[in-house]
Amino acid sequence: MRTIGEILLRNANWWPERDAFVLGDQRRTYRDLYLRGARLASALEKRGVVRQDRIGMVSTNSIEHFEFFAAADIAGFIAVPLSFRAAPPELEYLVVDSGTSILFFEKTLEHLADSVRQSVKTVRHFVCVGGEAPDWAEDFETFLASGDEEGPVSRSEAGDVAYLYYTSGTTGKPKGVPWSHRAMTICASTSSNHWHTSMLQISPAFHSAGRTPSLGCYWRGGKTVLNSSFDPTALLDAVQSERIVSIFLVPTMLIQLLDHPRIDEYDLSSLRMIMLGGARISTSLLKRAIARVGEIFYLGYGSTEAGAISILPLNEVSLDGDEAALHRLSSVGHFEAETDGIILDEAGNPCAVGVVGEVCIYNCYLFDRYWNNDIATIEAFHGNAFRTGDLGYMDEQGYIFLVDRKKDMVITGGENVYSREVEEAIDLHSDVRESAVIGKPDPYWGEIVLAAVVRNPGTNLTEEELVAFVRTRIAAYKCPRQVVFVDELPRQVTGKTDKLALRSLYAGSSGMAA
Repeated sequence: MRTIGEILLRNANWWPERDAFVLGDQRRTYRDLYLRGARLASALEKRGVVRQDRIGMVSTNSIEHFEFFAAADIAGFIAVPLSFRAAPPELEYLVVDSGTSILFFEKTLEHLADSVRQSVKTVRHFVCVGGEAPDWAEDFETFLASGDEEGPVSRSEAGDVAYLYYTSGTTGKPKGVPWSHRAMTICASTSSNHWHTSMLQISPAFHSAGRTPSLGCYWRGGKTVLNSSFDPTALLDAVQSERIVSIFLVPTMLIQLLDHPRIDEYDLSSLRMIMLGGARISTSLLKRAIARVGEIFYLGYGSTEAGAISILPLNEVSLDGDEAALHRLSSVGHFEAETDGIILDEAGNPCAVGVVGEVCIYNCYLFDRYWNNDIATIEAFHGNAFRTGDLGYMDEQGYIFLVDRKKDMVITGGENVYSREVEEAIDLHSDVRESAVIGKPDPYWGEIVLAAVVRNPGTNLTEEELVAFVRTRIAAYKCPRQVVFVDELPRQVTGKTDKLALRSLYAGSSGMAA
């Protein structure tokens, strides 16, 4: 199959009564998903939308969001999923940059849509989902019903752009990443593991990790159970009632699940895969998780531009092994089957085993350009390999170890310090829940290492105790010169630590904060 629309049509014919999406007491079968998506696409055509025009949606996870995707999948429109966590000026930038002509919005996010309406005059229509539409917008169901049952005239083609996703913009303005139908169908086939599986999705649909898992379900006629936001009790209820097979979690979610006071009352025996990503994961957390649900964990590494890059099945590594085996837990595994890569030095030459350089990758579904950004596109590639911006190395067995983002490396007194190495040393302390390391400008050293640390509940670890502990594990120049104790670390929507926010909070600070 060449397009996602063709997959949807196949599923509607093969498994018409099988659930495609579930959210609470709402359900959509594959037949309903296709028919409603096709009718919505027809309604969009009647409003003047043509193939490869951009249509945007700002919403939490909802079944309507995936009907919005289906309309674009069938007719060849470009779906632009937009962050519901964006501030009004940020959303306005994304709408303008993408050239979105029709904006769907969740009722609870009306204020965001209204800000776009007042400042961006190129959006022709607004469609409200999940509540009474304001007088300047159309109701979703009314809008959908205006389309023809036969569906749209236009149809998607393999080379068409299917989705336009935006990067998190941690180092500047977010960049648009176009994904073609051809690329997404490959992703669907490679991310699918079981026929008629059931997958629980928590990742927001505006993130690429919020779309590719459901495409894997499409490929094999599986069911995607949606959560509009992360709630440990709702997640456990869904796993038990819907017999969930796979989930993607970030470490903070896993911690909250394991801390749930009634977790032992739930039947979690259906789970076969828990994918972890978005942030570093401590060995102690992994041991605790495996003791509860078994060796079903996988550590993943990917990006908006490249999709899934590598994976580490934890059953490959003994948690009770020697130091070398435990060190492998800090890797992100091997390159995925459809992906290959190389570590390059500053001059663009391959690095030897164990030598740190930039991780560069290539695969058959790699993006080929940034949207409206030729300069960023040129900077992003070394030949046909994508420069991830991540620094790392490979060992003799091909395991990939990430040490830092290239732009996050701390240079102190002329020495390079990789934040991940420092964070891993800090996290070994039994009183530490998690940590993040940044560089703080300093007139003498250029930068110093600053660590933001979350202590385990009920502990009173001091800065002096922590630094003394870390000094026994890494060189003195790598150790934090300042420790800030915090209740929690700021997060991006992906679950990754937001180091840009940390820098804005603490780059000019001195001393400790409670």
